[in-house]
Amino acid sequence: MQTIRLRVNDKIYHHLMWFLKRFNKEELQVIREDKEFLSVQEYLNKELEKIENGTTGFLTIDQLDYELEATIRKRFI
Repeated sequence: MQTIRLRVNDKIYHHLMWFLKRFNKEELQVIREDKEFLSVQEYLNKELEKIENGTTGFLTIDQLDYELEATIRKRFI
């Protein structure tokens, strides 16, 4: 699947969205670049940068299991 990014004039936005909604989700998915999307994108870019720079730590499977169990205990007990 390919991704394109468009800047659309307000005058045609609703017409374009009407047209795009005619496709099913397997053919086309509209990704809205709202505040939440941009916030997540910025977070992920920073995390990727840390990985590429070698300034982040990683967990072993056992450490991850321990952290997940501790989180579950805090949340549900």
